[in-house]
Amino acid sequence: MTDFDARTTLARPDLAASALRDRFKADHYEDGQTLQVVQSTLPLFSAPRADGAMQSEALFGETITVVEQSPEGWSWGQSDQDDYVGYLPSDGLSSALSEPNHRVTSLRSFVYAETSIKRVPLTSLSFGSLVSVTGSDGIFSRLKQGGFIITQHLTPLDLISHDPCAFALLFLNTPYLWGGRSGFGLDCSGLVQLALQACGFPCPRDSDMQERELGEKLADDTDLRRNDLIFWKGHVGLMLDETTLLHASGHHMLVVKEPLSEARARILAKTGHDITSCKRIAL
Repeated sequence: MTDFDARTTLARPDLAASALRDRFKADHYEDGQTLQVVQSTLPLFSAPRADGAMQSEALFGETITVVEQSPEGWSWGQSDQDDYVGYLPSDGLSSALSEPNHRVTSLRSFVYAETSIKRVPLTSLSFGSLVSVTGSDGIFSRLKQGGFIITQHLTPLDLISHDPCAFALLFLNTPYLWGGRSGFGLDCSGLVQLALQACGFPCPRDSDMQERELGEKLADDTDLRRNDLIFWKGHVGLMLDETTLLHASGHHMLVVKEPLSEARARILAKTGHDITSCKRIAL
């Protein structure tokens, strides 16, 4: 196997996942171990060094199949949510697994040691974090992972929405962050991914993957509508209606909504790239 995408293939010349044994030649193969993210967010890098560019993030409660843990404190593995491969700090992962039954659907939420909002929070969790709720008094929900969180900030995993834009709008004015996919900061494809995942719709991580794998391409004369995806080379956004684009913009350094015509003209003038496709997902 010589033609593969390193972003989604858990393989190197010296080590690969056992499932790739028939497809990829490596010196050694490992079945891997499932570990769970126990920090609010955990950066994912393409190399085991924290001074490189962050490629993505793993959120609290998500799981990673890890095939290598180094003495230097790095775990190399693959996200079980979107198949993204990379190096993550080992101290943010745990072998003690909790089966999630709720997702955080407020932009951010606090976890408290007691059922009192007057206490200093233990931590804060982002939209999209996965938690295991063991009980609720109506105001607070008890987490198996420890602590209490506001119940109204959670949605059961089996309660499905069909409107990604409703979730994406929560991120309006959130700072742009390269590689980010959380309520603390995110990039264009992170916004689309989190909005779709909140609707129970699987979504790859990067915009080129999303353009290749999601939805049906629309003809040029098709009227756009809410939740249509608009792609440029290296960029993606969601339509709020037939004329308004919502996207995490590196120009504004925020999640913004603006007329599609204005964004299109600005991107074309700045990069020389026009829209590459408009796609519609059957939600």
